Amino acid sequence: MSGNIELLEDTLARTREEGRAALIAYLPAGFPTVDGSIEAIKAVLDAGADIVEVGLPHSDPVLDGPVIQTADDIALRGGLKIADVLRTVREAHQATGKPVLVMTYWNPVDRYGVDRFAQELADAGGAGCILPDLPVQEADPWREHAAKHGLATVFVVAPSSRDARLAEITAAGSGFVYAASLMGVTGTRDSVGEQARALVERTRAAGPLPVCVGIGVSDAAQAAEVAEFADGVIVGSAFVKRLLDAPDAAAGLDAVRALTAELAGGVRRRTG
Repeated sequence: MSGNIELLEDTLARTREEGRAALIAYLPAGFPTVDGSIEAIKAVLDAGADIVEVGLPHSDPVLDGPVIQTADDIALRGGLKIADVLRTVREAHQATGKPVLVMTYWNPVDRYGVDRFAQELADAGGAGCILPDLPVQEADPWREHAAKHGLATVFVVAPSSRDARLAEITAAGSGFVYAASLMGVTGTRDSVGEQARALVERTRAAGPLPVCVGIGVSDAAQAAEVAEFADGVIVGSAFVKRLLDAPDAAAGLDAVRALTAELAGGVRRRTG
């Protein structure tokens, strides 16, 4: 089975044709349990998310804020394995037909085996990988195997990225570019700010890939603000916090469904 980069590209093209940004949800595999994470991911996709990022929990998550670190710790203490992450991708994709990516740090992929991981992710129906700590100049081994298996390679850019670096990343990446709207770790913010808009404009000028913005979006108003200038709005910590705060699994699913519906309305609403 080949990967689903075409499904990812088609989804982003379709949302653009609809005159809106894509809603991209992030949830870590294995939280609160493997089965619970699969149900939560299916819930957000069914409730209106266009794309989902499945987090591969890591013991040293340098980009992730305290909310996601807490969820990752729960997943790792529960004994999560890469096989469970791949099962999560497979079941979420098969149940919804929507693009599912894995967001992971490089070390687990390298230790698992680059070609093995790419092959198994493609076999699970995965659309690709977001690799926040893999420098583009060191990415050729991954990119080679990803291309062979039909997977997108999504790089992360930040406000500190220079124009030459943005050009290098947009040339090497595929699927979309993940624009981290603020310096620092993930987490909800009171405002997303003008840094994000400027970064999207610079990244678009550097190459043709869609640009999706993450880090800081937590409600419909912020989603609408980012949707004005980005191809996709990425939301992670707000979903994880809903699950962390829920008194039980059923309430958690209701909470993420409600947030998804709110955010889906936001990406369809123009603020300007």
